[in-house]
Amino acid sequence: METGIRTEEKSVERAVLVGLSCPGFGAEQDADERTMDELRALAETAGAEAVAMTLQRRPAPDARTFIGEGKAEEVKALAEANDASLILFDNELSPSQMRNLEELIGRTVLDRSALILDIFAQRARTGEGKLQVELAQYQYILPRLSGMWTHLVRQTAGGGKSPIGTRGPGETQLETDRRHIRRRIDKLKGDLEQVRQVRAVQRRQRKKTELPLVAIVGYTNAGKSTLLNTLTGAGIEANDRLFDTLDPTTRKKRISDTQEILLSDTVGFIRKLPHHLVSAFKATLEELAYADLLLHVVDVSDKDWQAQAETVEHVIAQLGAQDIPRVMVYNKADKCGRDAVPFFRPGEGARISAKTGEGVDELLSAIETALGRGKHKVRLLIPYSDGAALDLLHREAQVESVDYAADGTRVEAVVDDKTYGRMAAYLTEEQDD
Repeated sequence: METGIRTEEKSVERAVLVGLSCPGFGAEQDADERTMDELRALAETAGAEAVAMTLQRRPAPDARTFIGEGKAEEVKALAEANDASLILFDNELSPSQMRNLEELIGRTVLDRSALILDIFAQRARTGEGKLQVELAQYQYILPRLSGMWTHLVRQTAGGGKSPIGTRGPGETQLETDRRHIRRRIDKLKGDLEQVRQVRAVQRRQRKKTELPLVAIVGYTNAGKSTLLNTLTGAGIEANDRLFDTLDPTTRKKRISDTQEILLSDTVGFIRKLPHHLVSAFKATLEELAYADLLLHVVDVSDKDWQAQAETVEHVIAQLGAQDIPRVMVYNKADKCGRDAVPFFRPGEGARISAKTGEGVDELLSAIETALGRGKHKVRLLIPYSDGAALDLLHREAQVESVDYAADGTRVEAVVDDKTYGRMAAYLTEEQDD
């Protein structure tokens, strides 16, 4: 069965890019010069060469061909003139529109969602990543199956009856395929639920160690993996291409004498990210909702960085993580001058270059301030009669050593302001960070 989604690396294909802008379209469907430039980058990431581009504006999309038959003929001529075998749409097409366009133009037609899925299929490396991509692909294919099987229900001289050779008992191939795909989707969801349960156990273990989780989020290609490498020496391959990181990586990082954190990289976001992709990657992305702090990385060398930042904020809200504290990280500031970078959120964040390391100390300070932890490194003498105080320290503080002496329990710990106040009576020595 032809799905229109390729999962293997192929030789470079020549592609014509097509976009449609209509007054009634929302931001998730409309095409403009910015999204067309992004489509070009997506095509290159997938292994195609964009050889021509056309952006059409019309009052409303054509129900049958989306862009109208006249425009479809123009796209066909463009493809022929440039020897292109692939037509890529910046908008999302219905199954019937995709099929009609392929018949008119005589070439493979893919929409933006299918292209992104193709890239994800190329990038997935871990078992979890492959599960998530496969689930997203099947969720994309399922509503399009009827369009793929219209040859089974062509009208005949009998008037709307099944053609000769397809009558009789049993399921049609369409229903068989639907049943198979639904079973596969259920199986993938079950496997990913196990992944979520493992992550829940890992979160509980992390809470026991009292290491806060700091998740790095941002638009695709903003420099998240480069930042993680710079801060932790994680050694992640960081390339200048979209969606280079699908599988999350977590590393420890000591940001001061009194504070250690867990840093986690995440998949990049993009405009018009297919909703079934967000759903399939929920097992990974829901980590954001459990993070103690988000580092929102933006590429300020991109002229469109503010719109990209707004896209990321929108996806964060979709995932239910809008109330998690965050630090804005204005990356690649060396390309445009650090002092020239405006703040997305007034007076907030750090201007850095993840590549050169410039501004990293400022960022680490901002992280520690945002976490509001690790302010006091103290030595305490807790009488044996107050066991509750020792229990409190193990729950709320970072306990570094415990020594049972004749006069009580001697503890070295890192405490926040609230715990410091409650332990002030047992304080023997303090060293401010």
